[in-house]
Amino acid sequence: MARQFLGVTPRRWLEYLIAILIGNAIYFLSVAPYLPLALRHKMYRTDLGSVVDFAVCVVVYALIRLGSRL
Repeated sequence: MARQFLGVTPRRWLEYLIAILIGNAIYFLSVAPYLPLALRHKMYRTDLGSVVDFAVCVVVYALIRLGSRL
């Protein structure tokens, strides 16, 4: 059995980290420039841009999990 930190295995933590890094890169480099100002994330604020960024990260994580099952 793998060691766990806060009930999660190191592999899962790595998947989270990769999803966040790739998701943020996708959001800030390719999605955000084309969004209306209301949907762009402003640093250090919780706004609709944060929700869009989170959604991109969730999609990337889902693709990572789907790819690991194949």
